[in-house]
Amino acid sequence: MKPHRLPPFALYSMTGLALLGTCAIPAAAQEKGGDDTQVLQAIEVTGSRIKKAEVEGQTPILTITSKDIEATGLGSIGDVIQRLSVSGSSLNTKFNSAGNFGFPPDGGGVGSGSTTISLRNLGAKRTLILVDGLRWVNESSASGVSAAVDLNTIPASIVDRIEILKDGASSLYGSDAIAGVINIITKKKDKGLGLHVYGGDYSTGDGKTWSGNVSIGGSADKFDFFMDVSRFKQNRISSADWRQAGSEPIPGTGLANGSSATPYTRILFAPGDPNQTYGGLCAQFNDDGSPASSFCDITPNSVNEFQRFPDGFHAFGRPDRFNFAPYNLLLTPQDRTGIFAQGTYHITDHVNFYLKGLYNERDSTNQAAPEPIFLGQQFCMATDLCYRVGVDASNPYNPFGFSLSGDDPNFGLGRRPLEGGPRIYKQSVDTRYYAAGFNGDFSFGERQFFWDVNYVDSTNKATQTVTGTYNIRHIMNALGPVELCTAPCVPLNLFGGPGTITREMLNYIQFTERDHSKQDLKVWTANISGNLFQLPAGSLDVAAGYEHRKLSGSYTPDAVVTAGDSNGVPSGPTQGGYSVDEYYLELNVPLLAEMAFAKHLDLSVATRYSDYSNFGNTTNNKFGLRWQLVDDLTLRGTYAEGFRAPSIGELFSTFSRFDAQLNDPCSGEVGANCAALGVPPGFEQTNPQISVITGGNRNLKPEESKSTTLGAIYSPGWADNTAWSQRLDFEFTYYKIKVENSIQAPNAQTQLNRCVATLDPLFCNGITRAANGSINGFNNTLRNLGRIDTSGFDLGLNWLSPETGIGHFGANWQITYTKDYKSVATDTGAAEPARVGVEVADSGIPRIKSTFTASWGLADWNVSWTLRYLSRLVEDCGSAAGFPICDHPDNVFGGRNNGTHYLGATTYHDARVSWKVPIHYDFSVSAGINNIFGKDAPVCLSCSLNGYDASNYDLPGRFSYVEASIRF
Repeated sequence: MKPHRLPPFALYSMTGLALLGTCAIPAAAQEKGGDDTQVLQAIEVTGSRIKKAEVEGQTPILTITSKDIEATGLGSIGDVIQRLSVSGSSLNTKFNSAGNFGFPPDGGGVGSGSTTISLRNLGAKRTLILVDGLRWVNESSASGVSAAVDLNTIPASIVDRIEILKDGASSLYGSDAIAGVINIITKKKDKGLGLHVYGGDYSTGDGKTWSGNVSIGGSADKFDFFMDVSRFKQNRISSADWRQAGSEPIPGTGLANGSSATPYTRILFAPGDPNQTYGGLCAQFNDDGSPASSFCDITPNSVNEFQRFPDGFHAFGRPDRFNFAPYNLLLTPQDRTGIFAQGTYHITDHVNFYLKGLYNERDSTNQAAPEPIFLGQQFCMATDLCYRVGVDASNPYNPFGFSLSGDDPNFGLGRRPLEGGPRIYKQSVDTRYYAAGFNGDFSFGERQFFWDVNYVDSTNKATQTVTGTYNIRHIMNALGPVELCTAPCVPLNLFGGPGTITREMLNYIQFTERDHSKQDLKVWTANISGNLFQLPAGSLDVAAGYEHRKLSGSYTPDAVVTAGDSNGVPSGPTQGGYSVDEYYLELNVPLLAEMAFAKHLDLSVATRYSDYSNFGNTTNNKFGLRWQLVDDLTLRGTYAEGFRAPSIGELFSTFSRFDAQLNDPCSGEVGANCAALGVPPGFEQTNPQISVITGGNRNLKPEESKSTTLGAIYSPGWADNTAWSQRLDFEFTYYKIKVENSIQAPNAQTQLNRCVATLDPLFCNGITRAANGSINGFNNTLRNLGRIDTSGFDLGLNWLSPETGIGHFGANWQITYTKDYKSVATDTGAAEPARVGVEVADSGIPRIKSTFTASWGLADWNVSWTLRYLSRLVEDCGSAAGFPICDHPDNVFGGRNNGTHYLGATTYHDARVSWKVPIHYDFSVSAGINNIFGKDAPVCLSCSLNGYDASNYDLPGRFSYVEASIRF
């Protein structure tokens, strides 16, 4: 009998080279037989429920070992996975947006401090996260009910390996597995006591990071156990520490895109108003003597001139705008503490009981500039209380002697009180996870079967505390008739500059906001697999099972927010849940074996029936073909149906708001379409942020998908055990995914542009304007928007040299080429702006994303060098149009009406060296530098904060780290 050949890349796993992105597939558990031959044990690999030994090339899987995770110098498994070529833009701790802009339409909240994964650029909600083959609870951001898992709830120190299935798998795992599956395999046992410490620092700002963990494990005849206690701490980096982020709101545009909410009073009046005092006042302060525009914006020259009010006022201009950028964060701070334990008791040789539990606590913070106060119809949304707030004539600080009425459509007042300090958002997130079950095997005749039953109970609960925010109803009281402002009310001075708002005033108008959210997941599963009978080409293998899931979630904003009295971004509560019963069947049918050009030809078939309590049932199927032509070459292909049930947030979230960075096409425009929309001549957009109304939709239908993969694995025998090569492997995977009934809101900028261009009600419905032409209403709620199509391919190469006099060498190269990505609305046929090679709203899809690692090892030393490459992106110049930084102003193709800005191709270099100290104990030390040449991220003009895309690029500067591990 010909000896079994190790699966491709298995040798790399055994070398301990720790190559990030390697396809090191520990595809079969191995034991040494009495004659030193390798005996293969049946195991289950992600992508199939059938336990078996021969799994070479069955599904396109990337495997990251614990050694690989350590080699990256990163403290989060989410950060590690985000660097892989198959990962797209997604949330991480470099985002600082919670509370700054509001709430996304999917009801998931902002999730500051979390790290999520988006495979194939399809979004984190279309990537299924498993832990030891069972679902993990979705995150609670304290600002919503998310459809994604926060990978920061899973400590890196408990991970044995991570298997990433780059294929749709709803037929095997149910909802959410459209883009792929990430299965995190935890450590089941270990030898003795282990200690690990790690410390790192950025060359830009603070950002010091350290972590440590203590683990203990062991085995006996009847019992295996593992326990780990971990701690992680990451310091903040201020945006002010990097010129690109802190010097101006949008790089290269000065204060042109600064906030219209300044630290000094800004008032809008209407010349020609029947109250001639308004008209005369406005005309008096046109600095250049030119005729007054339709509205007059005025602001104090300086706080010193406040006493000479109103003589100290002048027409509002660009130099008066406020630079909010330095108040933000480049890196959000967080502390994580994790406790994990699991044990397996061998009741008999064929029956086991296991029990595992995890508690993870995360405390994180993000920050925004001091919160502005806006009053009146010129500045506020019609749905907000501030829309109706004015300043009474009796207010002791009102210098005009008459009331500024909130009912006047021409009135607006803005002031950013620096006295109140920045907005601080602190999240405290607790994750509790318990799992228990039985597993084992039995024989029926000559056939062997494996079974398991499992129960999971998990909760993710979050609280967010916000300081530096205001109660608009208290502001209304403090600006109203003075005789009605009795204790604790204190009359408020909104006129002037910094220092005119006292601590007593702040004590009345400020409040501490406390928001809460929670998600619960309970899972019951039962599975069985084995071989039914022998066919001429091998055994017919089967797996079948049942799963019951119960999900519930809630988001409870602060009572002040719920009442509509918060000056910040409003939102409503969310409450809901559903359950599902599922049954699946999987078959692996050997068709041919040991024939010319068909060493093995296997057909796999899977089907899953899902019955939901809230929308009905669905059946999804998958077909796969694995064709091993010869020992060296295996071809494979799959066709899979998939689906994603609407999440709790998408279904049950209520009214909320998102302040989007939008460019009004009617600003400065005198065209007929703008006039038809009620925009007067000379209209200028006063604020780059336009509020849009978001929310869930109980009538949503599930998303449906169809995916196709074709691939090949080539492990040439001519490169085995030669003078230059111990092993050489190539892997190729082509993918094509189509998602129907995609759940999303239309891109607000695209909808606004099309409304102005066409006046079509399909685009204009829900967009309303005030008398001065500014947008005061924008409905952008969730719906089954349309279709998403994407395709591309992955290419992987692994090479390992034989041992030489100067050591051994290795190389790994992973490339993902995204050929196409398109999202189209079904009702209008209009394409959304996200496309390959385009940067939109803090996310971009590079056409090429690649990681290459070269390594060298000699005795107790290992050295590696990694190159991470992203191809260039383009974006609309947006608010930077007309400035030199808009480097291609005449390139207005592809919907980039304001010209095109290029984000150049970027390559990062990482280096690492490890030494296994030659002492009695297993002791190793490592050091490394990520982004060794301090490459800055390319400037992004459309990104909401910090002038770069935090989902794709590194923080500025180098990150240096050292770590040490010892096991007793």
